[in-house]
Amino acid sequence: MKNIKLLAVLIVFLSINIFGQILKPGDGIRINFYNIPEPIKGDYFIQENGKIQLPYLGMINSTDRDFSELHDQIISEYSKIYRDPEISVQSLYRIDILGEVGKPGVYYLSGFETVSDLIALAGGETKDSDIDDMIVIRNDTQLELDIESYLEGENNLADIGIESGDKVYVPRTWWVGARDATVLISGVTVLVAIASLFR
Repeated sequence: MKNIKLLAVLIVFLSINIFGQILKPGDGIRINFYNIPEPIKGDYFIQENGKIQLPYLGMINSTDRDFSELHDQIISEYSKIYRDPEISVQSLYRIDILGEVGKPGVYYLSGFETVSDLIALAGGETKDSDIDDMIVIRNDTQLELDIESYLEGENNLADIGIESGDKVYVPRTWWVGARDATVLISGVTVLVAIASLFR
């Protein structure tokens, strides 16, 4: 039980330090109880009006409030219902992974993941990917982040500076384009040669 308490405290501490950002509609909160049998734990998402509905608490407003403030309110409200709850509250934010990965799409992340974890969640890189030239796009602007240097490291996504709504793009390696162009040119050459036979 002592180890569970220490784990809960550690997760809460890390969550507060990693996520000082404001959550946006579509982002979420992950709640875990360690000493309460009721099925309250789960992922809960912020609605378009900026509110999030939690079991037994109802609607909580998240507009213009950073995560640490929301975190404190949620813990405080549940402490009024349960005696000494062992609870962790993590933020979940959206990252759109595009390009040469197995399963491109939107993923909800806690921020503890590394860049390698992110790629693995998206089905891994394809045989044509240029993983070293991965880029991050925010509000249609490419960020100056040296993603390559983080591929083998232990830095998590929040340490790197990736935020909710960012797009991570894994490009296709240049030789694939060159290869495709060569195939196209070869195909055209064959067609021209065939056509000349019928002249």
